[in-house]
Amino acid sequence: MVGMGYRTIKTAIGAGLAIWIASLFDLEFSSFAAIIVIMCIEKTKKRTLHSIRKKFFASLLSLLLGSICFELLGYHPFVLTLFILFFVPLLVKARIQEGFVTSIVVLLHIYTVKEANLEILLNELFIILIGIGIALLVNSIMPSFTNEIKKYRTEIEHKFSVILYQFSLLLKDSEHKWDGKEVSDVENILNEAKNIAIQDVENHLLRRENKHYYYLEMREDQLEILKQMVGIISIVSSSALDVKQRGMLADIFLNISQHVDSGDTTIALKLVEEYEESIRETELPKTREEFEIRANLFYLNFEIKNYLIIKKNIFKRDRLSA
Repeated sequence: MVGMGYRTIKTAIGAGLAIWIASLFDLEFSSFAAIIVIMCIEKTKKRTLHSIRKKFFASLLSLLLGSICFELLGYHPFVLTLFILFFVPLLVKARIQEGFVTSIVVLLHIYTVKEANLEILLNELFIILIGIGIALLVNSIMPSFTNEIKKYRTEIEHKFSVILYQFSLLLKDSEHKWDGKEVSDVENILNEAKNIAIQDVENHLLRRENKHYYYLEMREDQLEILKQMVGIISIVSSSALDVKQRGMLADIFLNISQHVDSGDTTIALKLVEEYEESIRETELPKTREEFEIRANLFYLNFEIKNYLIIKKNIFKRDRLSA
């Protein structure tokens, strides 16, 4: 089944099963049950439930109002046209317009047989119930995204580690070159991972929170900080001035790069505190260039603290919710 998606397999099985069950009960228009299955199956359980709800109420409304309309005004194309013109705004007002297609198919069944007695109405109702029942059944079986998210997490942490290590090298060696490719790479990976995490959330009907999603949001916030650091580090690293704090910040970045996957920020925060203490003990800058470099280094220190605090808070929340 190369190239065949999980959703395609479920749809095929569900459609065949729906027709088979509808045929067992000798229901007319049994193939409509398969159409309902095909139209109701979505990527996640929550989306499927929303789709089913809208299509069910739209079809039920069409069945009742359409039967009354045809019985009173006759089974004519003009009546069908008028009904659709008035029915669509009603669906929009009720916010169930996604059920338009299935509701019109129900309406056309009534129009085709040109009769709306109890037997025909029940026939349509049973087909609808079989279709949405099978759609719910086959879509209750969802693949786990846990392993996929873990792989993304490993990739993200690796990219973060490379970025932070490059920051360290740039501060230590003004001749070092880095194209910054990992920044755009990790941004793309984060977007892909968040899409998967959202699907995972929507596949748990009773669970609104997802620790993987919170983790990815944390990394997104940290990435924004890293992106702001890039320009400042470029300015600092291009300076020929040998400022003591520059080497200290390089050591901080190196330490953080080695512990990206850890929730413990104790050592890194201690290094930050030592850096701040060294600033207090250092003489004031004597030249404008030294002042600008020191100011940029101070800004980098401020952003490092933000980076670490974001990480510390998310891991602390994970421990409390565990």
